[in-house]
This record gives sequence, C-alpha cells and structure tokens, in this order.
Amino acid sequence: MATAAVALATAASAAGTAQARAALPAPVRDVFTPVTISPVGPSTMPVEGTDGRWHVVYELQLVNGKGVPATIQEVSVLDAARPARVLARFAGDELVGRLRTLFPSPADDAVIPPNEMRLLYVELAFDRRRDVPRHVVHRLRLLGADNPGAAEPAELTYTGGRYGIRDGRPIVLDAPLRGPRWVAANGCCSPEIVHRGSLQTLNGGFFDSQRFAIDWMRLNEEGRFHTGDGTDVRQYANYDAPVRAVADGVVVSTLNTLEDQVPGTLPPPTSISLETVDGNHVVMSLGHGLYAFYAHLRQGSVRVRRGQRVRRGQVIGRLGNTGNTSAPHLHFHVMRGPSPLGSDGVPFVLRRFALTGQIPVAEFDATPDIGIVWGGERFAPRPQHRRFPLDLNIVTLPGRG
Repeated sequence: MATAAVALATAASAAGTAQARAALPAPVRDVFTPVTISPVGPSTMPVEGTDGRWHVVYELQLVNGKGVPATIQEVSVLDAARPARVLARFAGDELVGRLRTLFPSPADDAVIPPNEMRLLYVELAFDRRRDVPRHVVHRLRLLGADNPGAAEPAELTYTGGRYGIRDGRPIVLDAPLRGPRWVAANGCCSPEIVHRGSLQTLNGGFFDSQRFAIDWMRLNEEGRFHTGDGTDVRQYANYDAPVRAVADGVVVSTLNTLEDQVPGTLPPPTSISLETVDGNHVVMSLGHGLYAFYAHLRQGSVRVRRGQRVRRGQVIGRLGNTGNTSAPHLHFHVMRGPSPLGSDGVPFVLRRFALTGQIPVAEFDATPDIGIVWGGERFAPRPQHRRFPLDLNIVTLPGRG
C-alpha cells in the first residue's frame, strides 16, 4: 500500500512538472531597436473614396530612445500575415516629406536626434477592399545605436509597429449640408492636408481627431468662394447655410456665444483656447461609441442643447466663421469619443451625393487668394453611394439648402 502511494505521488509530481514545462513561454530572442515604432491611436479601417479606391490613413511615432542620432533611411509597410508583401516603401525625399516634428512642423531631414521623436504620416490605397490586410507591420532601415552603450551609429534593419487597419466599416451618414457646388476642402488623403497636423496632447494622451475631417466650403455660380474683397462674412457663398444632423443622435455639448472672425487672416494664437479653438460648435453622440463634430457655427444659431435627441436632417445650427478660422466654412469630423480634440478620428461615408468636379490640389495650395474663379474639372454629375469625398472634390449634396 505504501509502495503504491509512493508511485502515485511520483506520477503526480512528474505530471505536474510536465504541465509546468508546457506552460513556460517559448524562449525570446530580443532585437535591439533604438527607434521604437508605435501607431497614433488604436486600429483604423479602410474607406472608399470618390476615386473608387480604398484608403487607409494613420500616423506612426518614431522615438529615438538612445544617445546616438538615428537616421531613417527607409520605412516599408508590410502585410503582417504575408511580410513579403510590401504595401508601401518610403525613402529619400518622399520619406522626409512625410516626417513631422512634434510641433508638428515639416522635418528638415530624416535624422532623429537622441531622445527625440518624429511623426510619420502614412496613406495607403487599394483597388479592392479585399486587398486590404487585417494588420500591417513596419520595417525600418536606419543608422542608429546597435547596443545600449553604442557611441557611433551602425546599419540596422528591423520590424515593429503592428497595427490593425481593417477593423470594421465606416459609419454611413447623411451630408451635414445641402445643395450644389460644395467643396471638400482640406480633406483626405495626403500628408500635406492641414488637418493631419492637428495632433494634440490632451488628458495624458496623444490624439489625431481630425485625420478624416472636411472643411466644407461653397462656390457661387461664378465659381468663386466669395464676392468682393472677402473681408465680410456675408460675401461668402456658404455663409449662414443651414447645418443639419447627419444621423439620429443625442447632443453631448454645444457652444453658441462667440462672434464671427473677420475673414482673411487667422485670429491671434493668444486669443484662442481649447474651449474656443473650434468656435461655436455641436458634439453629437451617434451611438456605438462614435461622435459627430460640427465646428465654426454662427453666433446664436445653435438650435440644440445638451441631452436633446435630434433626428437625421434636423437643422442644428448655421454655418459661420467663429474660432480658429480665416474664412467661413463648416468643419466636420467623426471621432471615437466626445472630446473634439482629445479623441481618435475615424472615417465615415456619405449615404449619397454627386461628384461634379475637382479643384486642382496643387493650384489651390499655391494660391493665396481663394476669391479667384476656380476652374479645374467640371463634368456631369457622377452619383456616389456610401463613399468618402476626397480633397477638393466639388459635389452636390442631396436636398435644397
């Protein structure tokens, strides 16, 4: 009996040892990475633009945590499931053109000094949604510290920064405005878009709420944004246009007290605060953790209040020129939180609209006076369904207004 007990105890001990060994993690072979790679915000999702392609937009934080300068030579975006599939490769002038400081301002070169960080703006485009991988990783080729005590840079190549880029589908919304000749200014998808530089450090985090924002402006029948010298808000074709709820929802916050700015220049930075930078505005909960943001509304025009339920198409305010703005427009974006600046920006699509033209992006960026007659392309309306208007598209939004 005693012998049997000893045998059972020995067997139990052996089984426990085997289980313990099975629970041990696999040995890890660490890779020294002087520059860390981390995406800004959680996962994202592709959105179909008016060009029929599926666009993915995000930012990377590249942090040099060592005492040797790091020179980024190349960044490749890889399909995480099939690393041999290179989705994009940035090097030379194109790489430098995508790098930003924390300000953020354009980087002078691809060197990240010790204990500093750079942002890398990434845009990908795919012909079909099924071509979009679920996750990407990023391969860096650089000169940097190859060990903790390095005094000189060495050549290194490694991979990191895993990121989900096919997490769900964009929310489908009605347009916030109505009528013809609306222009999707400062829209997707390029590293040069002003909204890409609106990253903020708030509430202990780093956020880009505006990566898919659109500044809606309107051309008059002559093809101008305004008549006269453009110093009076009433000279603008879009001023005082009714702004409408893009979906059923609940109002989270509003501001309705600021006066219009004089068009032509931005207000002094010292006059702007976190509370007033977006002017009079409405934040509306759309459900499922998403929020719509409407900014720069006319003083006294906001018709809704916190806690109020609104219906799709309901007028919630009127387009103005309040806050940090140099011309009347409606700033609109969707985000994963109620803070206009301290939330993660996500793509959306409009239920239906018509594409009727395109202002040349390079010409618009190079022209200081937006009051000229804008030529560009004009064509018969091209119906769009559940698509995202791209930068400087000219569109007709359903309904009169």
